[in-house]
Amino acid sequence: MKIKNISAFVFLSLMIGISSCKHEPVIVPVQPVQPENNGTGNNGNGNGNGNGNGNGGTGYVNTCDSDTVYFQSTILPLFVSNCAMTGCHDATSHVSGLVLNSYANIMSTGHIQPFNVNSGNIYQSMTTSDPGDRMPPPPSPAMTSSQLNLISTWINQGAQDNSCFCGCDTVTVTYSGTIVPMMQNYCNGCHNSTTQGGLINLTNYAGVQAVALNGRLLGSVNHDAGYSAMPKSMAKLADCQISQIRIWIQNGSPNN
Repeated sequence: MKIKNISAFVFLSLMIGISSCKHEPVIVPVQPVQPENNGTGNNGNGNGNGNGNGNGGTGYVNTCDSDTVYFQSTILPLFVSNCAMTGCHDATSHVSGLVLNSYANIMSTGHIQPFNVNSGNIYQSMTTSDPGDRMPPPPSPAMTSSQLNLISTWINQGAQDNSCFCGCDTVTVTYSGTIVPMMQNYCNGCHNSTTQGGLINLTNYAGVQAVALNGRLLGSVNHDAGYSAMPKSMAKLADCQISQIRIWIQNGSPNN
C-alpha cells in the first residue's frame, strides 16, 4: 500500500510508537487452525500422522460430533489425572502391571475390548463399591458418574484413539463453562479436597481463584520457569486452553 499523504504517514508512525509503550497485556484471540488430516479411518479417526492435542499418532476431525467421546481431549486426561499418578499407574510405578498414561498403554495393559465395557478390569475397578479394589483408591475420591459415563461411552463406541478440533472460543470464557471442565479433566484427580497435591484443592472456586491470583495456575499450565509443569505427566495444554485461562484471569477470575 502506498502512502501518498506524508502527514498521514507521520501521524500513523506516532500512533504506533505510542501504543508500543504500553505494558498492559494484549489478548489476541486464538484463530482456529485447520490441522492436516492424514488418518486412514472414517472421518479422520484412523491411525494417521495428525496431531491430536499435541499427541502424535491420531487422526484429526475438523468438527466435533456432540454424541462422540474423544480420547485425546476427554478420556486421556481422566486416566492421567485419576490413575497415572506417582505410586499408582504411571510408567515408573506400574502397580499391578497397569500403565495408564497413553492410548497404547491403556489398551495393552488395561485389556480394554472395544465395544464391550464389561471386558477387562479397568471400568469394573472404577465402579466397584469395594474400597479395597476401587480405582482411584481411597482416600482419593471416586470418579464421578459423569466421568464414568464418558469412559463407558468411549469404550462402547469402539475405544478409538480419536480427537477433534472445534475452534477456539476466546470470547465466551467463564469459570463454570470453561475453567471448571478443564479442572475436572486435567487437575482434580490430584488436587482435590482429600489428596490436595501440593496443598492445592482445585475442586472449588476458592481454590482455583487462589492459584489464579498468585500466578501459579497460569505459570504451571504455561510451563514457565520456576513453576511445576501441569498437567503432570502429560503434554502441555493446547494454546487455546491456555489462552482461555489467561483471559479468565485477566478478566478478574470471576465466579461466573
